[in-house]
Amino acid sequence: MNLKQKSWGAALVLAAAQFAALPAQAAVEHYLVDPGHTYPSFEADHMGGLSLWRGKFEKSSGTVSLDRAAKTGTVDITIQSESLNFGNAKMNERARSADMFNVEKYPTIHYVGKSMRFENGQPVEVIGELTLLGVTKPVNLKVNQFLCKMNTFIKRMACGADAEAHFNRGDFGMTYALDKGFKPEVKVLISIEAVQQD
Repeated sequence: MNLKQKSWGAALVLAAAQFAALPAQAAVEHYLVDPGHTYPSFEADHMGGLSLWRGKFEKSSGTVSLDRAAKTGTVDITIQSESLNFGNAKMNERARSADMFNVEKYPTIHYVGKSMRFENGQPVEVIGELTLLGVTKPVNLKVNQFLCKMNTFIKRMACGADAEAHFNRGDFGMTYALDKGFKPEVKVLISIEAVQQD
């Protein structure tokens, strides 16, 4: 082996050693939504400011992925629309009817977060789309609180978040009583916990 070949060989060995010393690339983390600790809820106007009605959905499922190295992630949440609960039987019946959520025709509400915006290593916004009454529109979630830690009850890592969004229900075809002065703005509040799967 001549001097030139030895020099190339040494360079290759050095490069391999440097590569081996690099930290392994962080894998995408996958989480399964915990339906027992996830509650999508919302606030909507009644009678043009006369009062504010609050309801929640008691059945939801989905997945979350996080890529901390790339500072992004995804969210896929399915909500069973018939699980709507205002805490008032008459209001529940009205809201589930064809005039509003039309749960017989549209049994699910679907949210897909296609990416996330991070600040200081933490997600602060989910950029995604909401499908309601068969209509899909952009709706972003503002993440007010986010934390991942060991769940000491199940001995697995879990992440939790508190997030909110605002949208116009008329944009999705839910126009009930808008002609009577009801305000179309809806505020969504979601408390979510998800358990790591890998």
